[in-house]
Amino acid sequence: MGGCFSSANHKTIPPNPSPASPLAIPNPVDPNPHNGGGGGTMALPYAHVDDDDDIRALAGRAEGFGRHSIGGLHGSVYCVTTLSDDGHGSLREACRKKEPLWIVFDVSGTIQLLTYLRVSSYKTIDGRGQRIRLTGKGLQLKECEHVIVCNLEFEGGRGHDVDGIQIKPKSRHIWIDRCSLRDYDDGLIDITRESTDITVSRCHFAMHDKTMLIGADSSNITDRCIRVTIHHCFFDGTRQRHPRLRFGRVHLYNNYTRNWGIYAVCASVEAQVLSQCNIYEAGQKKSVFRYMPEKAADREEVMAGWIRSEGDLFLNGAQPCLLESAGVESVFKAHEHYPTWTMEPASLALKEVLQISTGWQPVPRPQLTPPNM
Repeated sequence: MGGCFSSANHKTIPPNPSPASPLAIPNPVDPNPHNGGGGGTMALPYAHVDDDDDIRALAGRAEGFGRHSIGGLHGSVYCVTTLSDDGHGSLREACRKKEPLWIVFDVSGTIQLLTYLRVSSYKTIDGRGQRIRLTGKGLQLKECEHVIVCNLEFEGGRGHDVDGIQIKPKSRHIWIDRCSLRDYDDGLIDITRESTDITVSRCHFAMHDKTMLIGADSSNITDRCIRVTIHHCFFDGTRQRHPRLRFGRVHLYNNYTRNWGIYAVCASVEAQVLSQCNIYEAGQKKSVFRYMPEKAADREEVMAGWIRSEGDLFLNGAQPCLLESAGVESVFKAHEHYPTWTMEPASLALKEVLQISTGWQPVPRPQLTPPNM
């Protein structure tokens, strides 16, 4: 039995963690979201990383399913010295090298990519200390592992199947952190074809339609392995897919999604979505969650996925439109996969913070250090 019920009936369900809870909330704001927060210092993620003088402190520090990503931890530092698409000192030259590398930039500006820039395994692309904008095409993470992408801008990707960051096939241990993405012809971040153990954090998405697809289509039953965490991101007026999920498991927490054009989050065939302490602020379209039934290639029945909403805050008439069924109880428990994550109660204070702290930031580059061997 299901139905679309109003935000008055499902405004917030405070998480109220017990001492044994997996949530890491060392300095919570006012736990009553109706008060708009403000009861204390926010427990935002990665403060220990951002304040570290060692540039390699990022490695292995993601929260969620991508927490094991080490990027180029054990490699030397590669300094990008040109904004050219290719050649000596270019980002493309660094990304194609087979050895681990921690890639930093000695220049700021726009890199016009003529073709997809393929990133090989054990790379960190670290934009801290500069302002780098990728345009024309995007990054392609194809059959790779242990990649970190941090503090970059992606804008104006053109062409069929051109995504800002395309993660497929069979890529794993990926962390996308503090990037700004807007205006690509296909997706901003697409995660498909058995790619898994991925975290997307502190990113700003804008000026786009099909924002984030996770799971290729109903024939790709091997996408059942997909596991993605999306947290502390700002979906700023993007039309749909925040994300749209097939088959896999997605943990959403402390994201702010506003003024969507169709829906906020969609569960297609066999999807499991755990939405915790997110802020959904409607514009003209009020339906937050959507279910799209499809038939898996190895099943007879047509079915959608399941969404469990816990502690989410619905603003400006946003309607959860959650389906109530036995399947909701089968949605995964995050603490069965990782022991801690940094999560605030959804509040107006959190909403304000996410608007200014997501996407590319003018942060200094930490000290360059030799590789940890």
